[in-house]
Amino acid sequence: MITQKNILVWLPSPLGDAVMATPAIRCIRKQFPDDKIYFCAGKTVFQILTPNSFADEWIILKSNNPFAIAAELKKYNFDTAILFKNSFASAASIFLAGIKNRAGYAREARGFFLTEKLYPPKISTLQHKPISVIDYYLALASWFGADTADKKIRLDIDENDRKKVLEKFSAYLNGNKPVVIVVPGGAFGPSKIWPEDRFAKVIDFLVEKFSANVFVSVSPAEAEKKIAKKICSLAKHPAINLAENPVSLGQLKALFSFAGLVISNDTGPRHIAIALDKKIVTLFGPNNPAWTANDYSKEIKIVADVPCAPCDKPVCKKDKHYCMQSITVEKVCAAAEKFLSGAANG
Repeated sequence: MITQKNILVWLPSPLGDAVMATPAIRCIRKQFPDDKIYFCAGKTVFQILTPNSFADEWIILKSNNPFAIAAELKKYNFDTAILFKNSFASAASIFLAGIKNRAGYAREARGFFLTEKLYPPKISTLQHKPISVIDYYLALASWFGADTADKKIRLDIDENDRKKVLEKFSAYLNGNKPVVIVVPGGAFGPSKIWPEDRFAKVIDFLVEKFSANVFVSVSPAEAEKKIAKKICSLAKHPAINLAENPVSLGQLKALFSFAGLVISNDTGPRHIAIALDKKIVTLFGPNNPAWTANDYSKEIKIVADVPCAPCDKPVCKKDKHYCMQSITVEKVCAAAEKFLSGAANG
């Protein structure tokens, strides 16, 4: 008789990383179809990855204390823990919980806590080699023998969220006008944020050229709310500011499903758009595109062409923000026009 095992999968905390982990967690589910899989994550990751058919149960973290987390994990008698999260505290927690098999990347001085150790590729002793986060997480699934050929990121949408979004924004989603979502923020830091006045000019172009209904999507952070407010005040034509018309993360996914186009800094909602098979224009400044490389054909990447990029720093150290300044309104509008005119990828 085969005994069912309890497997803990601790998901990464950044929203974008969690979405890019979906191919790996899908592979793990297929590799262990008869075992009970628990996802461990914070509330944000739970909301963005729900619903899904990969987890039997969720453990929603309410504390960052490794001892408190370990005490909670002990209740489940886990046989194996798979760490997608890279932190020292996550590895310490599963060690303290007494989980027999503990797999993850030996980084952040946490190798001592792991029984199954993967090592991220490096350029030098202190510098990691830029590789796709998708492949980075798939390597963990492969370690357990999973077939990792399917690298497509995917998200599911709750039907109730879809209905609520349709009700809330019925005037903008039920017509023949294209829906465009712009994402001007970025949790990574201010260095990846394109100027507000340029987003405003793109919004005016979209309205004047395509009669688009434009949504401005930002996180609840006060800094991002200010960005959205400034963009909307600078634009000659009105846009729907989601900072003033808030939606849940589940509803945000549903709203993205209506988009004919997304224009985004290299930040979390970019990956939501890709996971929902949306056309997207992504602006890359300080971040190396190699970290989030994918085979997605409906994306136009506009990459800053300056000597100091990519620096992968959250705050620009130069006297002028050269990388994001090098991305012109004309380039972004031209890319948007290709998609909305049907000239690129259908």
